[in-house]
Amino acid sequence: MPHDPIAWYDAHAPELARTYEAIEAAHVHAWLVDLLPQAGAAALDVGAGTGRDAAWLASQGFEVVAVEPSNAMREQALALHPTASVRWVGDALPELRQVLRMGLSFDLILLSAVWMHVPEAERARAFRKLVTLLKPGGLLAITLRLGPAAEDRGMHPVSEAELERLARAHGAFVERRVQAQDRLGRGDVTWVQVAIRLPDDGTGALPLLRHVILNDDKSSTYKLALLRALGRIADGAAGYARLAGDDEVVVPLGLVGLYWIRLFKPLLAADLPQSPLHRGLERLGFVREGFRRLAGVSHLDLRVGMRFSGDRAAALHAALRDACRTIERMPARYLTYPGGGPVFGAKSSAAGRVPDAVTLDEPYLASFGDLRMPLHLWKTLQRFDAWIEPAVIAEWIRLMKSYAESQGRTISEHAAAQVLAWAEPERDVRIAREQALRTMAGAPLFCVWSGRRSLPLAMDSLKLETSFKPEVSDFELSTWRGRLRWDRGYGRASEAMQARFRSEARAGLPAIAAGRFGLDDVFAGLMVQRIRLRQEQGIPEWAPAAAAHAAGDAE
Repeated sequence: MPHDPIAWYDAHAPELARTYEAIEAAHVHAWLVDLLPQAGAAALDVGAGTGRDAAWLASQGFEVVAVEPSNAMREQALALHPTASVRWVGDALPELRQVLRMGLSFDLILLSAVWMHVPEAERARAFRKLVTLLKPGGLLAITLRLGPAAEDRGMHPVSEAELERLARAHGAFVERRVQAQDRLGRGDVTWVQVAIRLPDDGTGALPLLRHVILNDDKSSTYKLALLRALGRIADGAAGYARLAGDDEVVVPLGLVGLYWIRLFKPLLAADLPQSPLHRGLERLGFVREGFRRLAGVSHLDLRVGMRFSGDRAAALHAALRDACRTIERMPARYLTYPGGGPVFGAKSSAAGRVPDAVTLDEPYLASFGDLRMPLHLWKTLQRFDAWIEPAVIAEWIRLMKSYAESQGRTISEHAAAQVLAWAEPERDVRIAREQALRTMAGAPLFCVWSGRRSLPLAMDSLKLETSFKPEVSDFELSTWRGRLRWDRGYGRASEAMQARFRSEARAGLPAIAAGRFGLDDVFAGLMVQRIRLRQEQGIPEWAPAAAAHAAGDAE
């Protein structure tokens, strides 16, 4: 059982001061210098020890607050650096109660040789407090001590992977990692220096989202579900959104309801509580007859382009109506700016009579009403959903665990994470395979990726050959465009299949112009999507491989 680290530092303060002060802070933190904010920024040194680093930061022109729980170490710091412009606070992780009471936010937070003193069970809470104290765009610098944990000093094992998971869970990202040898010459000790950035797009949208995810009061998981649904739509179905004036985006409320049902369906099937009072399918406003009658429908089938008929169509229609009304009355109304006022505007409609068949396309989903949101928030969801969604999921799991505890039960964090994972359905290649075989009966067929002629016996690999690879280059797309035979693939498909393809392409490729749909339009949409994925999300693309292609037609 590790000892109390504060007591150990109190007992060894004088000798530790001699050791630490013998090493210059500028050398210790050279890895960080080019990432530091400009002079005049606010810096927080947590676990500041003898004040070496805090005094150095002050000498660089920062406004410095130094946190040190050991009275003896603070006394050493004040004696060693009496002229340093540093505000000293007796506080400690994970609470940082005194620092939070100060009402300050920081451009830089430094934890040098501190994280190993935080017990593993308290690290998520500690990281949450640190992120709360960090300004948008701010930097969190943490050094990790790798090697035998000295239990007499209250140390615990640490890992870079754990720190990276915490960063993702709080909407941050690791900007730099540097390995370093121990400056005291201990051969069994090494260090990993990690710089974590809290992204900021300059619009205020990310701070707003972090406020809602991490700080806003929540009596259920509804607010998180709305944010995650919108993030998923912004990432994969943005073609159904439309501009309204100069500063708003309108999303079909039925599309939000569709994603809402898809998110909640596996959670309720796993009996994971979505509010303190919720058990089973009870006490959730959108769980009515329609939702219950969808029990035999996989949540993976609830996606744009799918068609339902008969009882399933009626059940889905009713479930979407109830979900849209719940979204309008609850999270869209109560998800507000920190100073008050709703972020979203939702207005549901009656959505007409119960249809005999349902096709999940734009006109049908728009018949349930609209959801309006600020343009800058929509753009932020498009650009940063890869960072936002992990934070939403982490908070969702935290809420479900707390709800379960209030009901006298426990849930597995790992199991909850598995249920929350977004799964894409397996691609059904049967239709493409049959069409390819019919085509090959009259003319040769070439693979669009390799340029090689396809053989009937090779059709089992068609799934690999037809899946879209978003990281392909502009050169590759342009090359393939000239070899595609639209008339032999899409052009010969059934009307239902053509309608499904149009719905999926329009949803996934926002650049397809309204009122147009042809091979050129789809390819133009793909080209724009390639730019977005590379520029906004940093996905690398393949190097051109023109020499690998052979002449011929492909589908």
